[in-house]
Order: sequence, then C-alpha cells, then structure tokens
Amino acid sequence: MSSSATKGSLMRYLPIIIFGVLLNAVAQLLLKEGMRRIGYFAFHWDNIIPIGLRVAANPFVIGGLVIYVVSFVVWLLVLSRVAVSFAYPMLSLGYIFNAVAAYYLFNENVSLTRFAGICVIVLGTYLITRT
Repeated sequence: MSSSATKGSLMRYLPIIIFGVLLNAVAQLLLKEGMRRIGYFAFHWDNIIPIGLRVAANPFVIGGLVIYVVSFVVWLLVLSRVAVSFAYPMLSLGYIFNAVAAYYLFNENVSLTRFAGICVIVLGTYLITRT
C-alpha cells in the first residue's frame, strides 16, 4: 500500500481490523477460562506431560487456539491491505474488550487507574485513526 493512501481507504478496512481484534480478544478469554479450570500448577520437569495433556485436552484452550489461528489469518489479510502503523495500534482495542469482559466473566478488578488507562488507550486509538 502506498503512503499516499487516503483516510477513506484506510477506514474501509476498520471493520475487518476490529473483527480481527475481537477474535484475538475472545481467544485470550477462552485461554484464560481453560487455564482457570486447570488451576495453578508449578513448572517442574516431572509434571510437563500430565499438565501438557490436561492443557491439550481442555476444550476452552482448544477453542482459544482455534480462534487465535483464525484471528492470525484475519490479521494477515489486514496487513496485506493497511499500513502496519495504522493497523497495529488498533490491537490496543483488545485491551478494552478484555478488561470489560474479565470484569464481568472472571470478576477481575478494574480499578479507577485501570479505567483511566483504558480511556487513554481509546483516545490514542481514536487519534491514530484520524491521522
């Protein structure tokens, strides 16, 4: 893509970028749920195989990995059409989605400081899409 691409041509790819970001975020949430169900484990040579088998057989982990692969393919599509300097900052939107989802799904704390950080991310992403 040439550097003279217009804002309109970049913005027309925004839906596919957001779709890829949301896929990535959903994959992270599924992986988190899978690991929550497996629980805490220590990294030791003697438990690599038992824990590895539990991870490999967990449907949430499997689903998360499948969606991760799909999000990777979507991201390759995005990068073939949009400048990385425009597309890459959009990944930060996943932080917002994951913070909100983690609050509701996993009862994770979203403090005022975290919320302020999310607002800064939203503002920064907005500014990037406008330039």
